[in-house]
Amino acid sequence: QVQLVESGGGLVQAGGSLRLSCAASGSISSINYMGWYRRAPGKQGELVAVAVLTSGGSINYVDSVKGRFTISRDNAKNTVYLRMNSLKPEDTDVYYCNAQFYLSDGSTWDGWGQGTQVTVSS
Repeated sequence: QVQLVESGGGLVQAGGSLRLSCAASGSISSINYMGWYRRAPGKQGELVAVAVLTSGGSINYVDSVKGRFTISRDNAKNTVYLRMNSLKPEDTDVYYCNAQFYLSDGSTWDGWGQGTQVTVSS
């Protein structure tokens, strides 16, 4: 069974920084992609990709965080990080980790973490 466990959220003042972590555990053979999502503005129930890192090293950021957020990965630890700098109140949200892995039994796993709250005060 694969699990994603997020950490690093919290309360920070505008202009501050946080680093989120998402650690995966289980019989993981390799990573296809790992990324961070948050709720789409004005669209209840929808999540938007904040930053996604693929196995080939491709990185995609949503426009609103470009230049402020950096996604990185530690393959040995099956962990993805999101460094968030120059935080703004509009970054306040629950951040969810999403990943797809190839497992040791040859199957593919795709799932979500439980979410970590980020609150930015003005």
